[in-house]
Amino acid sequence: MESLTMDRRYLLQGLTTAGLSFCLPALSARAAQRRGWERPRSLIVLWMNGGMSQLETWDPHPGTPSGGEVKDLATTAADIRISSLMPQMAEQMHECLLLRSLTSKEGDHEAGSAFVRTGYRPEPTLKYPTLGSIIAHELPQPALEIPPYVVLTPRIPVPEGGYLGNEWNGFRVFQPGSGVSNLSANVSESRQTRRLEGLDLVSRQFTRQRGFAAGEILQQETMGRALQMMQSEQRKAFQLEEESEAIQNAYGRTEFGRGCLVARRLVETGVRAVEVMLPGFDTHISNHQGHITQCQILDPAMATLLHDLRQRDLLQSTIVLCISEFGRTPRINPAGGRDHWPGWFSCVVAGGGFREGAVIGATPSDIPSGDPPMPENPVSVPELYATILALLGVDGRKEIITPIGRPIRFVDAPPSELMLRDPGVLKTL
Repeated sequence: MESLTMDRRYLLQGLTTAGLSFCLPALSARAAQRRGWERPRSLIVLWMNGGMSQLETWDPHPGTPSGGEVKDLATTAADIRISSLMPQMAEQMHECLLLRSLTSKEGDHEAGSAFVRTGYRPEPTLKYPTLGSIIAHELPQPALEIPPYVVLTPRIPVPEGGYLGNEWNGFRVFQPGSGVSNLSANVSESRQTRRLEGLDLVSRQFTRQRGFAAGEILQQETMGRALQMMQSEQRKAFQLEEESEAIQNAYGRTEFGRGCLVARRLVETGVRAVEVMLPGFDTHISNHQGHITQCQILDPAMATLLHDLRQRDLLQSTIVLCISEFGRTPRINPAGGRDHWPGWFSCVVAGGGFREGAVIGATPSDIPSGDPPMPENPVSVPELYATILALLGVDGRKEIITPIGRPIRFVDAPPSELMLRDPGVLKTL
């Protein structure tokens, strides 16, 4: 397999509906080390679309005006208590770093999502790449036959490659676990061969007549990727037939649960970045009940994902990040809901060299009149992303020249030693 030579670019988003798969064997970390190579480092983002309430999940304040109906419970991490709506994650918190003091200035869904996905506030003159796009761009896999960045269950516009180019967009899979449509030819092999010969003739003629345009739209490259993918045995990474009933039940028989299981299969195969989206957190009305419903989906899927990665020796090479575009207000509105709150919110990150069983930041139990105070030990999104990139082996301070000639860094912040299990690792990166 090492002899296979493959281009580092992948299918343009929107030019094919086919899926891709991957050449590297699915080895555990220990097995990989015995063969003299390390597992590819990867990121899984669990995106809680709509603005997850920190108070009903990772930062409860029971018995206070802010806390509402929420109760808390002890976890496997000393001195960390989380919402009682997350009992299975309470058993996995010894694997996690909990950030309770993320800050943002973007309280609109679109702007907030753009900021948290990229680490930059949106602006009209430049489209920034998402974290997954950066990772895919900077950590190429020459043997990869599957897109390095896959988005499962998308519900909002596809994460973009921004100034890196559309070829680094997230590859969308709408029904995880069911494979990817249009991977098999619907005609006989001989007819398929004739079709391809005719297509090759047309493509060569187009290239001769419009060479510049052909290069701009990557037509030949796109078609080559689609055909390569259709012939790959590694398409099974998108399917769940090989997974036991027990493991599928553990993740949860939900779209999000299946997405998390497919995410594990993808990173196990070597995909660099995967996002799984769970919508339904825009709880301006009946916030508590809304979070009961969503946490029943999130809790088993995320807890099983972390446990599964650990059992397969993949958690050290895989970072799992659960995050949202902002949080929810400490005050409950007249409709029993919570409104947008970018001032402080929470996320959970695990694996890849992050601290385990630890918490950073603290928030007040209620907000006095006037301007809300900042949380203790505030953490910026760029700082978090710089740390993720550093642990994956990417220099977040690398300067890129955009297509319009503007120099820009991937992340406008240094990595944080406070988040790392071994702060000395930054000296070796």
